[in-house]
Amino acid sequence: MKELKAQAKVGVGIKILWGTLAKDLCFALPKIIPNSVKEAQILEGDGGIGTVFLFKFGSDVKKLSDQKEKIVELDESLHLIALQVIEGGHLNHGFTSYKTSFQLSAITDSETLVDVIVVYETEAEATLMPSQTTNSALAFLKCVETYVLNQGSLTNLD
Repeated sequence: MKELKAQAKVGVGIKILWGTLAKDLCFALPKIIPNSVKEAQILEGDGGIGTVFLFKFGSDVKKLSDQKEKIVELDESLHLIALQVIEGGHLNHGFTSYKTSFQLSAITDSETLVDVIVVYETEAEATLMPSQTTNSALAFLKCVETYVLNQGSLTNLD
Protein backbone atom coordinates (compact mmCIF):
# COMPACT_ATOMS: atom_id res chain seq x y z
CA MET A 1 0.00 0.00 0.00
CA LYS A 2 1.15 3.49 -0.81
CA GLU A 3 0.09 6.61 1.02
CA LEU A 4 -0.12 10.29 0.16
CA LYS A 5 -0.88 12.98 2.74
CA ALA A 6 -1.99 16.59 2.55
CA GLN A 7 -3.14 19.10 5.12
CA ALA A 8 -5.22 22.27 5.05
CA LYS A 9 -6.38 24.89 7.49
CA VAL A 10 -10.00 25.79 6.77
CA GLY A 11 -11.72 28.91 8.07
CA VAL A 12 -14.82 26.98 9.10
CA GLY A 13 -15.59 25.54 12.53
CA ILE A 14 -15.23 21.80 13.04
CA LYS A 15 -18.96 21.30 13.67
CA ILE A 16 -19.97 22.71 10.28
CA LEU A 17 -17.15 20.98 8.43
CA TRP A 18 -17.81 17.63 10.09
CA GLY A 19 -21.50 17.93 9.26
CA THR A 20 -20.63 18.55 5.62
CA LEU A 21 -18.24 15.60 5.35
CA ALA A 22 -19.98 13.07 7.56
CA LYS A 23 -23.66 13.92 7.33
CA ASP A 24 -24.37 16.00 4.20
CA LEU A 25 -21.66 14.87 1.77
CA CYS A 26 -24.10 13.47 -0.76
CA PHE A 27 -26.08 16.70 -0.81
CA ALA A 28 -23.17 19.14 -0.45
CA LEU A 29 -20.88 17.94 -3.24
CA PRO A 30 -23.16 18.73 -6.22
CA LYS A 31 -24.16 22.08 -4.70
CA ILE A 32 -20.68 23.27 -3.77
CA ILE A 33 -18.60 21.77 -6.62
CA PRO A 34 -21.07 21.03 -9.46
CA ASN A 35 -18.36 20.99 -12.13
CA SER A 36 -16.54 18.23 -10.25
CA VAL A 37 -19.48 16.23 -8.89
CA LYS A 38 -22.66 16.74 -10.89
CA GLU A 39 -24.71 14.16 -8.99
CA ALA A 40 -24.42 12.10 -5.81
CA GLN A 41 -26.74 9.40 -4.50
CA ILE A 42 -26.91 7.17 -1.48
CA LEU A 43 -27.34 3.66 -2.89
CA GLU A 44 -27.51 1.88 0.46
CA GLY A 45 -27.12 2.65 4.12
CA ASP A 46 -28.08 5.45 6.48
CA GLY A 47 -24.92 7.58 6.41
CA GLY A 48 -22.97 5.35 8.80
CA ILE A 49 -20.26 2.77 8.17
CA GLY A 50 -21.15 0.69 5.14
CA THR A 51 -23.11 3.45 3.39
CA VAL A 52 -22.52 3.31 -0.37
CA PHE A 53 -22.54 6.44 -2.53
CA LEU A 54 -22.61 6.82 -6.29
CA PHE A 55 -20.78 9.93 -7.49
CA LYS A 56 -21.23 11.08 -11.08
CA PHE A 57 -18.47 13.43 -12.06
CA GLY A 58 -18.82 16.72 -13.89
CA SER A 59 -16.89 18.46 -16.64
CA ASP A 60 -13.85 19.26 -14.45
CA VAL A 61 -13.11 15.54 -13.96
CA LYS A 62 -11.77 14.35 -17.28
CA LYS A 63 -10.72 10.73 -16.71
CA LEU A 64 -13.58 9.48 -14.53
CA SER A 65 -17.31 9.39 -15.23
CA ASP A 66 -18.59 7.87 -12.00
CA GLN A 67 -17.58 5.72 -9.06
CA LYS A 68 -19.10 4.00 -6.07
CA GLU A 69 -17.59 4.67 -2.66
CA LYS A 70 -18.31 3.13 0.71
CA ILE A 71 -17.81 4.65 4.15
CA VAL A 72 -15.30 2.27 5.75
CA GLU A 73 -14.34 4.36 8.78
CA LEU A 74 -16.47 6.81 10.72
CA ASP A 75 -15.57 8.04 14.18
CA GLU A 76 -17.44 11.10 15.38
CA SER A 77 -15.31 11.48 18.51
CA LEU A 78 -12.14 11.65 16.38
CA HIS A 79 -13.83 13.49 13.48
CA LEU A 80 -12.54 10.83 11.09
CA ILE A 81 -14.25 9.62 7.93
CA ALA A 82 -12.79 7.34 5.25
CA LEU A 83 -14.29 6.40 1.90
CA GLN A 84 -13.15 3.39 -0.11
CA VAL A 85 -13.72 3.22 -3.88
CA ILE A 86 -15.57 -0.05 -4.50
CA GLU A 87 -16.52 0.22 -8.16
CA GLY A 88 -15.63 2.25 -11.25
CA GLY A 89 -13.63 5.44 -11.17
CA HIS A 90 -10.09 4.89 -9.94
CA LEU A 91 -10.52 1.11 -10.08
CA ASN A 92 -10.95 1.42 -13.86
CA HIS A 93 -7.59 3.19 -14.12
CA GLY A 94 -5.16 0.59 -12.77
CA PHE A 95 -5.85 0.87 -9.04
CA THR A 96 -6.69 -2.25 -7.05
CA SER A 97 -7.49 -0.31 -3.87
CA TYR A 98 -8.21 3.38 -3.23
CA LYS A 99 -9.25 4.99 0.06
CA THR A 100 -9.47 8.65 1.04
CA SER A 101 -9.60 9.68 4.72
CA PHE A 102 -10.39 13.01 6.32
CA GLN A 103 -9.28 13.71 9.91
CA LEU A 104 -10.53 16.99 11.38
CA SER A 105 -9.03 18.83 14.35
CA ALA A 106 -10.36 22.06 15.82
CA ILE A 107 -7.90 24.94 15.87
CA THR A 108 -10.34 27.60 17.09
CA ASP A 109 -14.14 27.95 17.01
CA SER A 110 -13.90 29.11 13.42
CA GLU A 111 -10.86 27.20 12.11
CA THR A 112 -10.28 23.51 11.46
CA LEU A 113 -7.17 21.58 10.50
CA VAL A 114 -7.90 18.80 8.02
CA ASP A 115 -5.54 15.92 7.28
CA VAL A 116 -6.31 14.16 3.99
CA ILE A 117 -4.76 10.74 3.46
CA VAL A 118 -5.04 8.71 0.26
CA VAL A 119 -4.04 5.05 0.65
CA TYR A 120 -3.85 3.06 -2.55
CA GLU A 121 -2.48 0.11 -4.46
CA THR A 122 -1.86 0.30 -8.16
CA GLU A 123 -0.66 -1.92 -10.96
CA ALA A 124 1.14 1.03 -12.58
CA GLU A 125 4.16 2.45 -10.78
CA ALA A 126 3.83 6.13 -11.67
CA THR A 127 0.47 7.86 -11.50
CA LEU A 128 -0.79 11.34 -10.71
CA MET A 129 -4.26 10.34 -9.52
CA PRO A 130 -3.49 10.19 -5.77
CA SER A 131 -2.01 13.70 -5.84
CA GLN A 132 -4.96 14.86 -7.94
CA THR A 133 -7.29 13.36 -5.31
CA THR A 134 -5.58 15.21 -2.46
CA ASN A 135 -5.60 18.43 -4.52
CA SER A 136 -9.32 17.94 -5.28
CA ALA A 137 -10.08 17.26 -1.61
CA LEU A 138 -8.21 20.41 -0.57
CA ALA A 139 -10.00 22.42 -3.27
CA PHE A 140 -13.37 21.07 -2.04
CA LEU A 141 -12.52 22.11 1.52
CA LYS A 142 -11.71 25.62 0.29
CA CYS A 143 -15.03 25.66 -1.61
CA VAL A 144 -16.85 24.68 1.61
CA GLU A 145 -15.06 27.51 3.38
CA THR A 146 -16.03 30.01 0.67
CA TYR A 147 -19.63 28.77 0.62
CA VAL A 148 -20.01 29.06 4.39
CA LEU A 149 -18.36 32.48 4.52
CA ASN A 150 -20.60 33.77 1.70
CA GLN A 151 -23.84 32.00 2.61
CA GLY A 152 -23.41 31.77 6.37
CA SER A 153 -24.48 28.14 6.55
CA LEU A 154 -24.62 24.80 4.78
CA THR A 155 -28.01 23.89 6.17
CA ASN A 156 -29.79 25.37 3.15
CA LEU A 157 -27.97 23.95 0.16
CA ASP A 158 -30.78 24.75 -2.29
